[in-house]
Amino acid sequence: MGQPPIHIDPLKQTRPGYQHLQFMVLGFQIEWDEEPFEWIYPQRYGCLRRYTRGPVKSMRILVEVEPSPQGGSRIFYNIWMAPHDFAGEMAIPLYIGMIIKRRLQATIRQYDRLARQQQQLIDIVPGPANFAAGGKARLWRLRNQLQEQGESPDLLERLVQVICEADEISAARLRPYVLADAWGVSRRAMLELSLRATSIGMLDFQWELLCPLCRNSNANSVTLSEVNPQVHCRSCNIDYTVNFDRSVELTFRPNPAIRAVRDEAFCVGGPNRTPHIIMQQFVPAHTHKHVSVHLESGRYRLRTLFYSGAYHLRVSADGISTATFTPDPSEADSNEMSISQHATLQCHNTTAQEQIFLLERMAWSDQAVTAAEVTALQLFRSLFSSEALRPGERISVGSITLVFTDLRGSTRLYREIGDAPAFGRVMNHFDVLKESIAREGGGIVKTIGDAVMAVFPRPLMALRAMLTAQHALANPPDGMLPLRLKASIHSGACIAVSLNERLDYFGSTVNIAARLEGLSSGENVIISSAVRNDPEIDAVLKQYPQSLNAEPFTQNLKGFDNEVFDLWRIMLSSTAPSDFLETASLWSADEQSDRTNHQVTDSARA
Repeated sequence: MGQPPIHIDPLKQTRPGYQHLQFMVLGFQIEWDEEPFEWIYPQRYGCLRRYTRGPVKSMRILVEVEPSPQGGSRIFYNIWMAPHDFAGEMAIPLYIGMIIKRRLQATIRQYDRLARQQQQLIDIVPGPANFAAGGKARLWRLRNQLQEQGESPDLLERLVQVICEADEISAARLRPYVLADAWGVSRRAMLELSLRATSIGMLDFQWELLCPLCRNSNANSVTLSEVNPQVHCRSCNIDYTVNFDRSVELTFRPNPAIRAVRDEAFCVGGPNRTPHIIMQQFVPAHTHKHVSVHLESGRYRLRTLFYSGAYHLRVSADGISTATFTPDPSEADSNEMSISQHATLQCHNTTAQEQIFLLERMAWSDQAVTAAEVTALQLFRSLFSSEALRPGERISVGSITLVFTDLRGSTRLYREIGDAPAFGRVMNHFDVLKESIAREGGGIVKTIGDAVMAVFPRPLMALRAMLTAQHALANPPDGMLPLRLKASIHSGACIAVSLNERLDYFGSTVNIAARLEGLSSGENVIISSAVRNDPEIDAVLKQYPQSLNAEPFTQNLKGFDNEVFDLWRIMLSSTAPSDFLETASLWSADEQSDRTNHQVTDSARA
């Protein structure tokens, strides 16, 4: 719409949720306090600005969307403005009534064309990009380099097009999974291309620290070593500790040697910045509001911006249609309430100050490349081995899957065939493990002698990798001795730290996973109850009962003497088809696509 960038002055913030903002327009320095927006998904949005400097006293915006009988929707965009002085009386009709009106109409029509053509925002071409001197030639050279390395030409061309044509807001924060979903391609292929493009200087990446309440980025760091685990969110007025699987997201942008991108804000409060918020409403002191909402199945949280406590809601077909809420922590922290998909929320403010009621989805978007996920990827660990936390810093990882392996009888192997042949076979076993782990989206954390510690985003990836590696080592090519690989898998929370300048993991989850490896015979994989109860693992064991044996047992572990662990031995049955590991659909559709892309890429390199 041709609006100037907005600058935030946190020192003038009046209270949580409010922002003191400013910009220059028509030669005027404009400053205002912006209240938190009001919002009912997906049809009503409003905000109020109270100006402290400039020719305008106040401005209120209300946007309403109605279904149209002919299909599509009608949009009503209303603006009320009060002048502060004579200059305001002259400027409002010209700037708002003519200039902004024309720009707004053109913008809405552009969105309408995108919707009719089923295109994405990334498809908008705003105009020529601000290339650095020699930037285009550098971009073409790096594109050719990636293509020679075997990257998909089609996906590579799309990435190059985004670097050349994306508007600055999009280019400053490229999210691989969002691009992959918009283009209908494999998420993993898009992430790996972005990482390889970063390693050669086509892109840069940054770590963004997300608030657990508003889920907006409050800070970003170029390297993990710059990440400060303690962060303050100005909007929510809270201090929080970052978590690898929720609070740290990896995003990308063009390298400045190719295209200079200004990271400027044009909107600091609105539904698009907080898409998990379904409803946000002002309720003055000692009053109430009744709000009708249309919800999808799932879990939600209703809270107030200026008060502690929250109501936990679950949407179901048999839920109640009307529910009353007050900002009372003694009631708010009670049991989960079941409400219907079409419900009326009665928001009662019994306090002496205004309250802002928020209804938000509990589920986080799965389109974020989290630090927990990307640091478990072997490609990331290989390309960016120096990415580690600052010494002594610890960041929690909410849930991750850990694998420990060791060779059974390796000492006897050295005695039987000699040091040199045995050493070569052991080194070959590392190659087999690395290939299996990388193919399934995991990464090797470290090796100790013949043992390996690896990390995966999900248990199913780890089980597939271990069964594949065990099978390959037990059935080597002719002339090579078979090996037995002991393996264990456990999932849970742990702590990410830096050790020997590499990212490592510590905690009880790690200790348990390491203890389980000793229970493996080399012909099975030992898994914990946390892994066995994972929905994907459960589905696979039920789908292939004739090919996968799951034998339960209980065991005490060293260091956990007062606890009895429920464990399972997982192994391929003797009746399993020889090509079972290649044909069984042990992963989701997107992982299947990832595996196909990986194989195509490997074939191209070969």
